[in-house]
Amino acid sequence: MPPAWDRTFVIKKLSPQQPGARKLALRYGRALVCVRHRHDAEGRMRYTTVELLVEQTPIQRRQPDDQLLCVRADPNDTESRRRIIAAGGQWDREIYAWWLTRAAARRLRLLSRVVAVG
Repeated sequence: MPPAWDRTFVIKKLSPQQPGARKLALRYGRALVCVRHRHDAEGRMRYTTVELLVEQTPIQRRQPDDQLLCVRADPNDTESRRRIIAAGGQWDREIYAWWLTRAAARRLRLLSRVVAVG
């Protein structure tokens, strides 16, 4: 029966290169991050656990909510126009589009209508 992990205590944490972890480093290779030795609350059992790297993906940074975006909306849609103005949108007659913050565009569900400028 597996222990209740909230009642065990980490006694030692070892990197893959340290003695006591080398055998596991051979077994798990470069995926091994660290080895932990735990004791149960009574101090009668020792558990050896390993931390493995299972996935590596690049982080996609969120764009700031106050970033200004250029959004195209149907010029005949007065309801969209009214909502954009209420959200603080500014009309740019040179590019025939609205300037809105990312937060406002997301709230109005207009992110699919963002256009590149420049």
